[in-house]
Amino acid sequence: MYDQTPDIIERVRTPRGDIQLQKRDSHYEIISNGTFLMATYNGESERLLVSAALKNTKAPRHVLIGGLGVGFSLAEALRHKQVARVTVIEIEEAIIQWNRTHLATISNHALTDARTNLIQADLLDWMNTATDRFDVICLDIDNGPDWTVTNSNADLYQANTLRSLVELLSVNGVLAFWSAHSSKDFVHKLKKYFAEVQEIPVPQEKGEPDYIYLAKAPFSSMLT
Repeated sequence: MYDQTPDIIERVRTPRGDIQLQKRDSHYEIISNGTFLMATYNGESERLLVSAALKNTKAPRHVLIGGLGVGFSLAEALRHKQVARVTVIEIEEAIIQWNRTHLATISNHALTDARTNLIQADLLDWMNTATDRFDVICLDIDNGPDWTVTNSNADLYQANTLRSLVELLSVNGVLAFWSAHSSKDFVHKLKKYFAEVQEIPVPQEKGEPDYIYLAKAPFSSMLT
């Protein structure tokens, strides 16, 4: 599968560079500025990003997902009956359109679910005006804290953003990050704001594991 030359379905120029949807055999891949971003080969880690967070909080009703991707995380959130609403923030119009067309069956047409609230925006900008509180926040915006495809996404893993994310959490809320690599520095950073932090490796068929970072029980000083 990995050696087959892909068929390019669409390439779009955005303010952040080029983004491309391609198909290799029966699977889709999304490429950003020439760097592999995501694919439909195996969504285990994207699903675990959501399911692990849901299991670690009580009565999760409202979920925030940063990054639509190929729809795996959104589909997983909607699979849980206790979830009443899923707000998805996605910056790229092309990714939204691909999820409505080529990728729609991957997520079981999740964008048409009445519980889905899709917002096209930069997550970092959107947080400045957000007023809702979320029981679970799951972020899969880039490849992780130590290697971002888009330079501005590095701000997602910084102290001021972590403080803003804490403010968006409801009581007993859980914050989760997806990463393509292990990052001990990011674990240490999260532990400055949360009493409980977990790093969960997700083995892959080829290459290094993906990682899920779960953070809960923010220190009381973060809530003032």
